[in-house]
Amino acid sequence: MKQLMLGNAAVARGLYEAGCCVISSYPGTPSTEITEEAVKYDDIYCEWAPNEKVAMETAFGACLAGKRSFCAMKHVGLNVAADPLYTMSYTGVNAGLVIGVADDPGMHSSQNEQDSRHHAIAAKVPMLEPSDSAEALAFAKLAYELSEQFDTPVLLKMCTRVAHSQSLVETSDRVEPGMKPYEKNIAKYVMMPGNAIRRHPFVEERAHKLQEWAETAPVNRVEMGGTKIGVITSSTSYQYVKEVFGNDVSVLKLGMTNPLPVKLIKDFACKVEKLVVIEELDPIIENHCKALGLAVSGKEFLPMEGEFSQNLIAKKMGEEVYEGRTIDDPIPPRPPVMCAGCPHRGLFYILSKNKVTVLGDIGCYTLGAVAPLSAMDMTLCMGASISAVHGFNKARGAEAEGKTVAVIGDSTFMHSGMTGLANIAYNQSNSTVIILDNSITGMTGHQQNPTTGYNIKGDPAGKIDLEALCKAMGFQRVRVVDPYDLKACDAVLKEELAANQPSVIISRRPCALLKYVKHEAPLTVDPVKCVGCRSCMKIGCPAISIKGGKAHVDNTLCVGCGVCEQLCPVQAFQSTKKEG
Repeated sequence: MKQLMLGNAAVARGLYEAGCCVISSYPGTPSTEITEEAVKYDDIYCEWAPNEKVAMETAFGACLAGKRSFCAMKHVGLNVAADPLYTMSYTGVNAGLVIGVADDPGMHSSQNEQDSRHHAIAAKVPMLEPSDSAEALAFAKLAYELSEQFDTPVLLKMCTRVAHSQSLVETSDRVEPGMKPYEKNIAKYVMMPGNAIRRHPFVEERAHKLQEWAETAPVNRVEMGGTKIGVITSSTSYQYVKEVFGNDVSVLKLGMTNPLPVKLIKDFACKVEKLVVIEELDPIIENHCKALGLAVSGKEFLPMEGEFSQNLIAKKMGEEVYEGRTIDDPIPPRPPVMCAGCPHRGLFYILSKNKVTVLGDIGCYTLGAVAPLSAMDMTLCMGASISAVHGFNKARGAEAEGKTVAVIGDSTFMHSGMTGLANIAYNQSNSTVIILDNSITGMTGHQQNPTTGYNIKGDPAGKIDLEALCKAMGFQRVRVVDPYDLKACDAVLKEELAANQPSVIISRRPCALLKYVKHEAPLTVDPVKCVGCRSCMKIGCPAISIKGGKAHVDNTLCVGCGVCEQLCPVQAFQSTKKEG
């Protein structure tokens, strides 16, 4: 059966057809939909794990037990899971284990644009890179064959454009291999030094065998055209090359980017006059070619950062650039903002009003850093806010303790905030941590997490009690506030910053976009009372604007949260419900 399918959905289909039985992932754009699509197949057990390290270790346990398994994450998530990955390279697998990682060139929803191919090289594990949905499905199935043939975890690398674009795929039936027997093997699976040192030669021998496989693998193919230029490329860059050049150039398309072939590349280079490597981000393939002694160009005219495009490649290669249609009037910029009614807005307003130094974290609340709130001083990586506020206060002492906080979301706290909080409790810095509990994992599209009480299918699940957890970790001061209540937030913030001991504030209000949340009636503005002071504009709510010098509320956006009402000095805001 042929159908159009999203790249991530095609991966999920490939996992299903390959007989994958267990999937554990942590949501992260652009990888999230793989697991969300896979959960639709009843033959696969799927779950959201607290973080990527746990997800990978869970998948490893399932493969050790004898069932094909999978975990998915975005590129920065692979940093979190690097610890088990590098040692799993030594242990190898029992049943097949595939690791999906999705890079984000252009940083559409990421704090960096690192190149995950470096992890494959450093961990010495194979990596496959599909360039469309059909390959995403086929490579997912192939990855299991390679995993079991070569006794290795296999990385399947997606990128934003392949993950989130659609192309034609042909589906087939599921074929589930029987469960492999589990046999105790201390020398293979217990990686204490004496055993690990004997596994390293196996890893090197495996890399050599995989490189031999890559020389004739169907995923690495030559498409001969014009011989003036030969292009070596992979992933979505292959699609751009074909769209720009068609058959005017010869192409070596690499579906396996670690290990890279040697003879295949040298043979291809002999058939063309000029060799060019076109690859996004780092010069992995280019440096490999140079190490082989080949005269090759690439990064001297192609950028090391950002996404490529057809026009970028055409321009850099001296081809005609299609400008496309233009509009007469420029489109006004639309910077990302927190949604109308976002529960984080009121709290960030209070932090900004009190001129608090805010060490932030990863989530939709990171938008608290932008104007007009401008209420965040640092964002580094998942969980770093809590560890950083401890270090900040240890360095600056009383000068900082009364005016510095860490801010972290509920899902991010479960991901990697607990160890930082344990550090504060153990090493006793006078630090204040604010957990933004909006009852969901918001930024990646409303996935459940261990604090929500529901699993990936929406069924009841174990629920972490944040207050009890924080108290069990040694915090005597644990406060809960409603971020819609500005006076209460202001009072609790000042009390906890003034307290001479560590404290946790839980800002609790469900995300305004959750389907079960019942909103109040929209507000309206009395134009007679409004004096145009713009106090309501200080919170950056997209439902509020100024028209004719007066505040105006868009009732299609307003959820009646009442935060703006609390800011108005002349009580110009009123509920439409009250009017009725």
